[in-house]
Order: sequence, then structure tokens, then C-alpha cells
Amino acid sequence: MHPGAIAAVTPDKPAVIMAGSGRVITYRELDEESNRLAHLLRAAGLRPGDHVAFMLENHPLFLVIAWAAHRSGLYYTAINSHLQADELSYIVDNCGARVFISSARLAEVASAVTEATPRVETRLMLDGVAPGFASYEEAVAGQPATPVEDECQGIDMLYSSGTTGRPKGVKPPLSLAPLDAPGVLFRLIGHMFAPTADSVYLSPAPLYHAAPLRYCLTFLRLGATVVVMERFDPEEALALVERHRVTHAQWVPTMFVKMLKLPRETRERYDLSSLRCAVHSAAPCPVEVKERMMEWWGPIIHEYYAGTESNCFLYASPEDWLTHRGTVGRPLLGIPHVCDEDGGELPAGEHGIVYFSEGPRFEYHDDPEKTASARDPRGRGWTTLGDIGYVDEDGFLYLTDRRSYMIISGGVNIYPQEAENVLAVHPKVADVAVFGVPDPEMGEQVKAVVQPLDPAEAGPALEAELIAYCRERLAHYKCPKSVDFRDELPRHASGKLYKRLLRDEYRQRTA
Repeated sequence: MHPGAIAAVTPDKPAVIMAGSGRVITYRELDEESNRLAHLLRAAGLRPGDHVAFMLENHPLFLVIAWAAHRSGLYYTAINSHLQADELSYIVDNCGARVFISSARLAEVASAVTEATPRVETRLMLDGVAPGFASYEEAVAGQPATPVEDECQGIDMLYSSGTTGRPKGVKPPLSLAPLDAPGVLFRLIGHMFAPTADSVYLSPAPLYHAAPLRYCLTFLRLGATVVVMERFDPEEALALVERHRVTHAQWVPTMFVKMLKLPRETRERYDLSSLRCAVHSAAPCPVEVKERMMEWWGPIIHEYYAGTESNCFLYASPEDWLTHRGTVGRPLLGIPHVCDEDGGELPAGEHGIVYFSEGPRFEYHDDPEKTASARDPRGRGWTTLGDIGYVDEDGFLYLTDRRSYMIISGGVNIYPQEAENVLAVHPKVADVAVFGVPDPEMGEQVKAVVQPLDPAEAGPALEAELIAYCRERLAHYKCPKSVDFRDELPRHASGKLYKRLLRDEYRQRTA
């Protein structure tokens, strides 16, 4: 139920395998290294309830550092490794970190925030040093490899990706439970995906993101082996499934799209027969994409809907989805309520803002206004992640779009996710974003920005083809009036689209 218990039985078993370098962290190393850092954190004065932050690439010691903070009863914030200095300093200072850890690869931005983060007392750097940082390796070298005396469970305090504004820190309550006490996610994963100590879990996404971090830590509780990709590549992901006999893996829909757009001979080259559970989340998956993945991999694709806020957890098994295509699942934690703008609950089938009752409460750290904005307007204590959707007669939830992305054109509500889902599967489209831009007559009009699979095809002919393709499948008012082309769309490394950046750019241009 935790690395120390696993190490006592199978010390030389691989806990973490880095996909690119091949470096292996055994359970003995995971246990001893995380204990050494835990002792160092205690020596630095940190006690249960204090805070540590770290900004790392998918580093071999990433999960070691997370386990050290977790077994020390600390709040720990894993930070997006692509942030610029002002974004990084905001999070490090806002979360109240007393210790900050980074790597030589990120030294330039990490060392640039020293003056802006005066509450940090200890700064450590992996693989080298930078001004203001001590060597991580030298600092932990002399520490004991045994657990600290007051070992207890900490918890992550992660920040939203900032796709709709300034990142928000989600601060859950700290349990300080014994290290071997199973949490809610441990039980949910066991119920849905039945992993064991023999499982091999592939993590193709950045570890600082909520789902990869939490799922990797949970699979390590079981004694499974976690294979971490330093960077996602669609063909390499298939090769890793074959090479390591991967049994479980978690994806985002954009990864499915990229794998499906590989040549057929490439997709059929790899033996994927070991894969028992392919899990996806983070964004709605276009129905056609999931149908094609089911045809390719079989009925092993599971879906869940949740958020960094952990106020709900909905689940759709492969069988559920095949009989309710497009659903994100039924509730296992938190009860969905679809409401109008005034908080009035809507009947089954009607679209509205999705709130949840009977789920864990949360707050946005040091931001009571944002916390209040996530509560229902009638004071029932329901909370929302900001999504729009509906619930069918069987209790399955379907998502339409983010509330903040809804387009209002001529008084009609348009959900751009519908057009995105259609265009995403067009054979000439590598990536797409649909959003509203100002229109003097209609208020807003629908705009698409596309990354073509072949940049040479970008132009009026492809624009006309894509608009016609969309109009064949959706009501015309939902389809883009125009299409622009880009070499690349701004995406979070976890796969989430930074649509806000595109929308703001076009609004500023119009102004």
C-alpha cells in the first residue's frame, strides 16, 4: 500500500522506468530516496501541513520527490515545467512553499524567480546548481534512508492549467492519515480497472498534471511498474506497450487522434494484446474518434470525468459508452445537477451548467471570489467545474462545452466543441480550435483555427472544404464562417487547448 511496504518484499522490482533513457528506479531506491528527502525536509523545519513546490520535466526522480512530500504530511505543488518566470513566481509565492525544487534543465527560469519568492527558505536543484540553489544530490546524500518518525499522508495542492485565466490553486483538506491508509482514488481505481502488483502502467503525459501524478502514485501503492514517457510520441507510445507489455495506460483525446492519424501499416506494426485498460479523461472525446479507437483496440477503453478540484468522479465503462455514445459517465462520487443561470434545476435532456452535490468540498487557495464563483447561486453547497451539459433519463452525463467558451450569435447559444469534434476527424486536420470572435451584426461569429496535416495545403481551397465538411454534419449556424491556418495550436503539454489565448488574440485584433 506504499513504496516502503513494496520494497520490503520486492526491493529490486522496477518501480519507475523512463521510456526514453531506460533508467530504472527500483522500489528500494524509491523508498530510500524518498525517505532521505523526507528527512531533509524535516531538517529544513517543515512539519505536517507545510508546503513544498517543485518544477521538473518528466525527471527520473519526479515521483521520488512527490512520495517524499506525501509521506512527510506536506502539501505539495507540482508546477508546469513550461511556465515563464512571472507565472512560476506567482504559483511558488501563492502556494506558500518553504522549499522549492527544480532541475538544471529548467535552471534559467527557476533561478529567475528567487527575488520574487522571498518566502522560500530552501532551494534545491537536480543535476547541477544555479544561483540561489544548492545541489539536491549533495543535500540528501547524508540523510537516513529510513522513514521519519512522524510519517503521515500529505496531499497535492495543484493549480489549474490557466486555460481560462490566472491559475487557481486547489487546496483540499489534509488528512494526516497513516501512510498505508487507502484513499478515495485508490478505491475507485481498484473498482474500475482492477490493477494488481503485476500491472504495468504507461504514463504518456507530463507528471505535473493532476491525473498522471495521482494515477502514478496510486499504481506505485500497488507495487506495479510505471513507465514514464519523457515526451509523448504516438508511434513510440505503441512501441512501449509492446516492449513493456503494458496493461494499463491513461490518455487524452488528442493522443487518440494523433495515433489514429498514423499510417495504417504503422498502427498495425505493434502488438498491443497486453493492454487491458485504456483510460481517457481531461477533455470530451469526439464520438467518431472513440468509435475508431474501440474498433482498433477493442472494448477496453474506459472514460472518467473529474477535475483537479476532486469534487466529483463520473465513470463510463466500455459497455456503458457503447450503449450511451458520447457520455462521460455516471456518478461514482458526487451527484450531478444541471441548472440554468439562476440555479434552477433543469429536467433530463436540457442543457445547463453542471453542478455536483454530495462530493468533497474544495476551495481555491487565497481566492474567496473564485471559490464563491464555483458554488451554486442558491446556496445549496453544490460546486461546478464550469462545464455545460445535460443528463439523460438513465443518469448519464453528456458535456457540451465549457461555460466560458459558449458563443452567442444572434441570441443563439452555440457550443464550439461540436464543430471541433467534427473537424478533428477530418483527414487533413492535425489540430483544431473553434471559438467566437466579435461580429458587428450578430454579436459573435464562429471561427476555426486549424493546424493542417500538410502545411502546404493551407489556403482557400482547404478552408472551403472544411466548412463544407462541417455543414454536412451540423446545422449551419454551428459551423465556422471562416477558417485560419496555423503551424501549431497552443496546447498544454497534457493535451488541453489554450483556447483563451487564441480567442483573446482575435478579440484584441478586432478591437
